[in-house]
This record gives sequence, C-alpha cells and structure tokens, in this order.
Amino acid sequence: MPIYEYICLDCGREFEKLIRKSSDNSEIECPECHSSSLEEKVSSFASVSPNGGSGAPNCAPSGG
Repeated sequence: MPIYEYICLDCGREFEKLIRKSSDNSEIECPECHSSSLEEKVSSFASVSPNGGSGAPNCAPSGG
C-alpha cells in the first residue's frame, strides 16, 4: 500500500496518507481544516535526478 504526500491548498498543512486503492483518493481531506482542496506532492524517493538517476543517495561505500 503506497503512502502519498499531500499539501492542503487552504491551510498549507503537509501530511501523508496511506492509500489502500485508487478509489480511496476521492475521500482524502486535510486532517487540520478538513478541506478536500489538496495537491499531491512529489515524494523525494520517487524523484529523478538531472543525470538520470533515481535521486536516492548511494548507500554503498566508495573505494575498494
């Protein structure tokens, strides 16, 4: 089940929501002001870097 990040366009609060299936997206509201005027944020783990990589840091040690 993916976790989506949202920002409320009314109060500016950022929050995450666990979505079980795509039909659940229509029921999402801001936990602060209960507005349904939301924008989905681009998660940092899903971004693409300019050099074509995944944007995730390399966890492997460098050198030999």
